Amino acid sequence: MRYLPKSPSEREQMLREIGARSMDGLFSHIPAEYRLRRDLNVPGPLAESEIVTYFRARSAENAAGFATFLGAGAYSHYRPVVIDSLVSRGEFFTAYTPYQAEIAQGTLQAIFEFQTMISELTAMDVANASMYDGSTAAPEAVMMAARITGRHGAVVARSLHPEYREVLATYTRNQAMPVTLVGFGDDGRVLPRELEAAITDHTACVVIQSPNFFGTIEDVAEIATLAHRKGAMLVVSIAEAVSLGIVRPPAEADIVAMEAQSFGVPVGFGGPYAGVIACKEKYVRQMPGRLVGETRDRRGRRGFVLTLSTREQHIRREKATSNICTNQALVALMATIFMTVYGREGLRELALHNLAKTAYAARQFSQAGAKILFPGSPRFNEFVAVTGQDARALNDALLQHDIIGGLPLRKFYPELGNASLWCCTELTTRAGIDVAAAAISARQHDSGREAAVAGGLSRKGSS
Repeated sequence: MRYLPKSPSEREQMLREIGARSMDGLFSHIPAEYRLRRDLNVPGPLAESEIVTYFRARSAENAAGFATFLGAGAYSHYRPVVIDSLVSRGEFFTAYTPYQAEIAQGTLQAIFEFQTMISELTAMDVANASMYDGSTAAPEAVMMAARITGRHGAVVARSLHPEYREVLATYTRNQAMPVTLVGFGDDGRVLPRELEAAITDHTACVVIQSPNFFGTIEDVAEIATLAHRKGAMLVVSIAEAVSLGIVRPPAEADIVAMEAQSFGVPVGFGGPYAGVIACKEKYVRQMPGRLVGETRDRRGRRGFVLTLSTREQHIRREKATSNICTNQALVALMATIFMTVYGREGLRELALHNLAKTAYAARQFSQAGAKILFPGSPRFNEFVAVTGQDARALNDALLQHDIIGGLPLRKFYPELGNASLWCCTELTTRAGIDVAAAAISARQHDSGREAAVAGGLSRKGSS
């Protein structure tokens, strides 16, 4: 009974206590046609040693050691080994959430340090103790702006991460909150005139991303002026936190919604990550999630308390600012350790490293025949390249060289054709970039030959 702690007699006793004669009686409220009356179609029972052997064999089938050019909201950065060493300590690893704040001083202090560093990085007055991820932080910021302004509409840049926009659509669908999309220009940035025309007296906020989904850095100050002129707030989403090592923080924003995954959190098949909302102090009462503050006890000793926790578990439901029921304390701790290890100068050097790798890759790809979109705009560690053949076909060719190529954009931006989004971090090697460029060059030549043959056949047929 190692994994099944309830014996048949214990189950019978439990059924008697609740007034059910059998397991079938327990589930009698479920229509018969929806009840499974056969064994599950799974292999028979295995011994523990056989299960371990099975999963080791499956693990060996995973591809390892591939170079990757994927970014788009989940970034492969180096993780200092000290991170896992510290977060694995029992004091952090086994704690769920600091409900009894007085006896969770270590956890509360770690959260406080996280909030402080995030506030400094984003140039905001206050940051919360983290949320699920960047994709939920952005719509939570929109809801926050609606509460503050009393308005019920959002103007969103089409260059905001497409999946963030999908999550926002889920949030607003039943909130009677219309969302207006604003396009991007030839420079890959929000179109100011289109943006200004879209903002109305009902607009609670404007939402942009910088660096945006294409890696291009927006003019936050100009967009803030346009939004504030009409009484709307500005929400700036940041998917690549490392960019703050060199990119000017969005000080003109009212709310910053950020994904902290780049700060020492593994890509991990998409999560768990740590989202952040930071804002000006005057808006703190409408901030979702929780906030840890510093205080002094009766003896004057420094201590930490849960200062704000505006969620359903702590206050009346109608006053809750979010139905998100936890914060990502352990993941936020990873980010805290990362920021502490790198420090201000180290983070800047890391950002410069990313920037240099990206500039080199863009040059090499351009020389290989790819068209680099938005070439005149400032960017961080991502860029868009258009090739002569389908981006997925190019990625298939790169897999033969143990390289994972860029993200094909046709699904999200069909008008960009064979475009794909490429990302370079400090883990991207010069050799990997050169191999990718050579593959692009080869595919470009193949595409050119195919076009020439097709053109020759067409002329022959017409003659």
